[in-house]
Amino acid sequence: MSEAVGQARRPALGEELELEVDSLAFGGEGVARVGDGGFVVFVAGAIPGDRVRAVLHRRKRSYGHARTTEVLRPSPERIEPVADHPGVAWQVLPYERQLEIKEAQVHEALARLGGLEGYAREEPVPALERWRYRNKLEYSFGGGGEEGELVCGFHAAAGAKRVAAISDCLLASELGNRAREAALAWCRAQGLTAWDRGRAPGEPRGRPPQPAADGRARLRNLIVREGRRTGVVQVRLLTTPGELDGGSFAAALTDVLGERVAGVLWTRSASVAETTVGGETELLAGEELLPERLGELDLRISPSAFFQTNTEMAELLYGVASEYAGLQSWERVYDLYCGIGTIALTLAPRAGEVWGIELVAEAVADAIAGAARNEIGNTHFFAGDARLAMRELVERAGRPDVVVVDPPRAGLSKKVVHRIVEAGPKRIVYVSCNPTTLAPNAAEMVAAGYALQRVRPVDMFPQTHHVECVALLERR
Repeated sequence: MSEAVGQARRPALGEELELEVDSLAFGGEGVARVGDGGFVVFVAGAIPGDRVRAVLHRRKRSYGHARTTEVLRPSPERIEPVADHPGVAWQVLPYERQLEIKEAQVHEALARLGGLEGYAREEPVPALERWRYRNKLEYSFGGGGEEGELVCGFHAAAGAKRVAAISDCLLASELGNRAREAALAWCRAQGLTAWDRGRAPGEPRGRPPQPAADGRARLRNLIVREGRRTGVVQVRLLTTPGELDGGSFAAALTDVLGERVAGVLWTRSASVAETTVGGETELLAGEELLPERLGELDLRISPSAFFQTNTEMAELLYGVASEYAGLQSWERVYDLYCGIGTIALTLAPRAGEVWGIELVAEAVADAIAGAARNEIGNTHFFAGDARLAMRELVERAGRPDVVVVDPPRAGLSKKVVHRIVEAGPKRIVYVSCNPTTLAPNAAEMVAAGYALQRVRPVDMFPQTHHVECVALLERR
């Protein structure tokens, strides 16, 4: 046991601490302090009011990260968990409390990181479903089962380098779970082994992952994507280079799921990074594109294309974006980071014309095909980097009346913000999955002559710390 918490000191890596958790940080970890409060510990698996025993697994000069090993005295707010797997850290908080914290953190970020105030703080949109809401799950393979048995689940809590087995993933539908179970059963029957996070025993660090000793591929990830409105799944197996009986894999899934398998794919990747992006993908059975509906839209989604992982809440999220855009049928709209065009195609019936920019060429192809399939003739999509393509777009299409952005978690670069401001739209609708990057981006826009008018959180991911929100900025 560590020395008394009341003493001012900097704990050592691997040290066991007893901590009082007093708040939640952005990112969902509990916040505790050692000694006189000079050293802050972010604690995975803890909520405000908990007293926990935790092990420090990362350390910087003034803060560290720890993993809860035991709850010594639970918070009065703590409730019994429902799911027995990682990835749902906030399930021990009542849902209404989760929503309150998310709303507070959005506005705290805007005030603290952006110095923003005076805007309308609108009521958050609660989740329609609190469990089994995800249309896409990325599982990892590992040897974390009994006696080293192959498992397919999620990486365990912070600092624990293993994959936790799952009996029933409560973020996935029953169909999605059946697909995962069928894939895992086939992999076990084939005697396949998991890729050990980049290297097999004896391999040097940084070396691209190699096949197993028998030449067969080693397992990395399983990606199960579901058409929530169409009732079918797309299953993609990600492995190292090597041999694999893809026909047998596809047949095993079809035997269990029948016509509910839209497509089966196999991706071979030699990347050292823990990622499901890239590699060489082969279609083993069915169709490469997953059919789905979003509102009135008939869509087809490529394996590598981004699509909001909560279909039902995406419809509400895009409804808020449409409301904020305030279109009256004549406006020119730019949709930056448009993906497969879901926002652009949603706004098109209310706009004069919509221009979408997306870096991933496959997603642009999906967007163009989606416009044709839905008989929407006033949209234009092209592949490009928003940092470099904005000026050319303005020259080609004319200045926008409305710009919609839905960037990744890192937010917009200063150059993209500058290009948007330079284009001079009357309104900017910012769809954000990270309030800590929305805040500085919005502050830059305000400094350039815009006013932050409205912000509405949308809870796409119950039981987790993640929150989306939509912000409206108007030119003064």
